[in-house]
Amino acid sequence: RIGYVPALVAWSGIDREKLPGLCAASDVLAPLLAEHRERFGLPEDVKVMGGAPDLHSAAIGAGTTRDFDPHLYVGTSSWIAAHVPRKKTDIFNNMASLPAAIPGRYLLLNEQDTAGGCLNHLRDKLFWASDALESGSPPKDAFQLFGRSAELSPPGANHLLFLPWLNGERTPVEDPLLRAMFFNYSLSHQRSDVIRAVLEGVALNTRWLFGHVENFFGHPVSELRLIGGGAESELWSRIFADVLDRRVLRVEQPQLSNLRGAALIAFVGLGELGWDDV
Repeated sequence: RIGYVPALVAWSGIDREKLPGLCAASDVLAPLLAEHRERFGLPEDVKVMGGAPDLHSAAIGAGTTRDFDPHLYVGTSSWIAAHVPRKKTDIFNNMASLPAAIPGRYLLLNEQDTAGGCLNHLRDKLFWASDALESGSPPKDAFQLFGRSAELSPPGANHLLFLPWLNGERTPVEDPLLRAMFFNYSLSHQRSDVIRAVLEGVALNTRWLFGHVENFFGHPVSELRLIGGGAESELWSRIFADVLDRRVLRVEQPQLSNLRGAALIAFVGLGELGWDDV
């Protein structure tokens, strides 16, 4: 049985005298102190695992555990990650492979700063901003409304281009001073074009990164798995497939990929599964 304990409470509440030295993600760290077990109503035999960062657990929860099998995460930020067999650093494009959650393996890491964050900006700063023009909060289905509106714009958003660097960029360039823009904007453009241009601009930025990822691998790949909130949008998934010119597989319950990966790591630590099973 796996119980959830907030990470900081778990860290402050474990018996540190029983901590091991260096440990892997799936290692059992130590038992919880009695006061914290009682606080959360947990059994005496509850285990605290080493755990993993979000990119590492997402790579497992996305089902991309084989070498050179990438997943694309699209949330507030975005990344393309994949397990690789060796340590390697690309200093020119700000990416590297670091130890993975799976012992003896490495994970290629990179990050694009704003992806779904660009849609958040449209929602909160332009379409439903709290100012003299609009005082209400955005509807709960704002992103679904964005999708239906963007469907009205053709591929290419009627030649409107969007650069998604609202907060600079990390990969494939490290430049905090890069800034976003709409390019080729004209009197003929509609709100639907603006929304579609944002979706396509994030996908085109991902294509820029994807080329460097394949160079890092030393060979092209034919498909990648899509996770995160962006994968909930069928339109955006199709845009990614078109722009990347690759088969895009939408993972079931894509927003739970991190949680699924964390649970699988814990199952390995409890001896319920082996890494080959994962």
